[in-house]
Amino acid sequence: MQNHSNFQDTFKIVNNCKVYDPKKCFQFLEEQGKLRYSSNFKIDPKDIPIIYKLLIYAIQDNKNAFKLGIDLNKGLLLTGPIGCGKTSLMKLIKPFFHPKNDYKITTTRYVSFEFAKSGYESLAQYTLKTPQQNRLSGYCFDDLGAEQQIKHFGNDCNVMAEILITRYEHFIENEAVTHITTNLSATEIEKAYGNRVRSRLRQMFNLIAFDRDAIDKR
Repeated sequence: MQNHSNFQDTFKIVNNCKVYDPKKCFQFLEEQGKLRYSSNFKIDPKDIPIIYKLLIYAIQDNKNAFKLGIDLNKGLLLTGPIGCGKTSLMKLIKPFFHPKNDYKITTTRYVSFEFAKSGYESLAQYTLKTPQQNRLSGYCFDDLGAEQQIKHFGNDCNVMAEILITRYEHFIENEAVTHITTNLSATEIEKAYGNRVRSRLRQMFNLIAFDRDAIDKR
């Protein structure tokens, strides 16, 4: 079967700049979804405004980002009910990011398990930059709120709160970018991580939210 999914088809070069065709971008995403997840993968028309915002952010389209109220210097806080497709979209949208804005995706549960096993040393990859780096590596922390409060040698630590507060400091200092997916509401985030983290999140992220009644696509 011929594979029609070609990233190069999503844009044309005009005056040394990439000009993207939204229709072809959606087609690419849907075809990649079929390849990666299931032949039944299909973009729900109700999700198009959400995905369009993610695309505008990824390609760093200043004009349309301004119209949509998106700050291209901040990260993405993608919220919505379980199964609406947040994680899949953060994976599928990656090819549209410039290499300097690329990010790794890790689950918050994995981060907390690593902390339980190795302690604070395990957090270094998320909170420290190497001498060769100008800023921290980009990360998308998937499913914020799914992790447990972890004990390491008897010490309690709200691991993701520690990481987010540290990455906020790097965001202020050198524009280090962080992305998050979560099922939690703003109130639930404050309850789990405290008002200090919630206030930092407002400054660090563009909130992009699925409707509460978005269907479970699993």
